[in-house]
Amino acid sequence: MNTMLRKSVLGIAGLAFTGGVFAGPIAAHADARPVEGKPVAVSVQGGKLIPHGVQGAQSKIDLNDEQTANAKAIIAATKKAGLPERAAVISIATSLQESKLENLGHLGDANDHDSLGLFQQRPSSGWGTPEQITDPEYSTLAFEKGLKQVDGWQDMPLTEAAQTVQVSAYPDAYAQWEQQAADIVAHNWNS
Repeated sequence: MNTMLRKSVLGIAGLAFTGGVFAGPIAAHADARPVEGKPVAVSVQGGKLIPHGVQGAQSKIDLNDEQTANAKAIIAATKKAGLPERAAVISIATSLQESKLENLGHLGDANDHDSLGLFQQRPSSGWGTPEQITDPEYSTLAFEKGLKQVDGWQDMPLTEAAQTVQVSAYPDAYAQWEQQAADIVAHNWNS
């Protein structure tokens, strides 16, 4: 995707937000806590998993069994798509921001339009049916299909790559999850 098109898409998203048409992701799990933004567990693989270093303060949540299973499902789908570990890091960081790695169904009045699943994808925006979007493999492959269409995604900061696919009202929010996502991928990629 060229720079002008990307800026146009981001500009439209910003206008929609300020006009009150587009609401950001729900504030589920406000227990995320900022941690020091220095790579720890993946320092040896930092160039591959975090090629630019982490940007800004990092957040971290403790994962339950369901969230861990969803992270592993994202990694498995990434491998199935033949994509590298960096794609899994971007995908997991995106899911951490959008749903805290929970496969969310319809949340009633707290829902962001018709957003569902790990990536808060919308059936009305063409991501798939509600059943597809709430399937971890399908939703990951759909997100990564969008990621592959972003020119140079492998070399851009995580938050820029994620934002180009998601077009969120909070474009910089993905950056805070890069370290935890990289740690998850480093721990589970070969298991």
